[in-house]
Formats: sequence, structure tokens, C-alpha cells
Amino acid sequence: MRLLLAEDEVALARAVVKIFEKNNYSIDAVHDGEEALDYLEAGNYDAAILDIMMPKMDGITVLRKLRASGSNLPVLMLTAKAEIDDKVLGLDSGANYYLTKPFDSKELLAAVRAITRSQTEVDTKLAVGNITLDRQTFELSSPSGSVRLANKEFQMLEMMMSSPKNVFSVDSFMDRIWGYDTDTESNVVWVYISYIRKKLSALGANVKIKASRNAGYSLEVAEE
Repeated sequence: MRLLLAEDEVALARAVVKIFEKNNYSIDAVHDGEEALDYLEAGNYDAAILDIMMPKMDGITVLRKLRASGSNLPVLMLTAKAEIDDKVLGLDSGANYYLTKPFDSKELLAAVRAITRSQTEVDTKLAVGNITLDRQTFELSSPSGSVRLANKEFQMLEMMMSSPKNVFSVDSFMDRIWGYDTDTESNVVWVYISYIRKKLSALGANVKIKASRNAGYSLEVAEE
């Protein structure tokens, strides 16, 4: 799952990013409202966390513009403004949840799970062939056993198992998991594909990752 964080306090933004990355989310951080709206208009996110008091454009304005464009993206307002009228304004402007600072990391994670639950509750577990991926525990299992996937491994395999017939390009993995502004070389995708292949093999999976020249990667179930 990919999130956008808009928070002008750089130190806090870094801390929040670490919280989500530790829990196997992909997250981009921006530090002003105009940049937040630009990123959100790209449409590559599952939810957004918006501070209210930001330079260039405040979070409420970002939220209203997002809703005016027809987007139903789940949005969590994360702010120091704790007055009832402020909360009402945020919710009436289209926010799904309102969390005040200071906050506990467990509450923040629970809030994001709450606003995205409708997207994931039906498919808590993904199954392809004889393997199952648990989105809550990050475990990949087969009749032979199970293994807990690392952050990027989980996100890549989740993408492929969610749409097993699709071919995912290297760019799609880079944009979705590493982010638009990453300095990471694209060959990192091949490295993680190699990691996942080894774990599939160790579990005796009848699912393989197929590489299509000049196209990308997809899942292939071996015929019995």
C-alpha cells in the first residue's frame, strides 16, 4: 500500500516515514501543500496524510481541491489544531479521519488501517497457485511452510499477486514502491525479484516469476 505524507516539519516527516516503512508501507513525503496536490493528482496512492498548516497551500485547501476533482482517496488529517471547530471543518471538507499531534505511532497506524479498510478487508489474504500472502502478517506461505517477507519483497509480490495476469514494468515497480523522486538505480528491481524467487523456491511454490523481454515481470503458475 502506498501513502503520501504532507508535513512541513521535516524531522516529524522523517519519523512518520520510518514508522510506515517499518510496517511495510511505501510512503512519499512532501513539505508543502502545492507539492502535495501535484503528487496526489498523479493518482498513484492508496491514502494521504495531510497536515493542515503548511506553506504555499494549507491542508484543508488541498483536501477540498482533491474532492472537487472527484477523488475519493482516503485522507487522514494530521495536525496540531485540536479545537472541535477545526475537526468539524476538516471532516466537513472531506477528511476520513482527524488525528491531532502529539500522537502515538500505534494510533497513527490504526487510523490509516481504518480509512483504508474498505479497500483491503475483502482480500486480507491473496492466493495464487499454492502460495498465500497475508497482508496483515506479511507472511508468504505454501503447503511446505511459511516465511515473513521484508518490506520491498512484500510490496512487490503483493502487486503481482493482486493482478497475477498483469505484466509489471520495472518503472511501475520503481514508481509504486521506491517513489518518483528516488535516486535508487532501477536494477534494484531485479535484485528483489531474485530474493523473491529464492523464497518461492524454498517454499516449493508452483508459482514462478516470469520475465518478459522489454516488458517486465508477471506470475506464472506451473501446470500440473
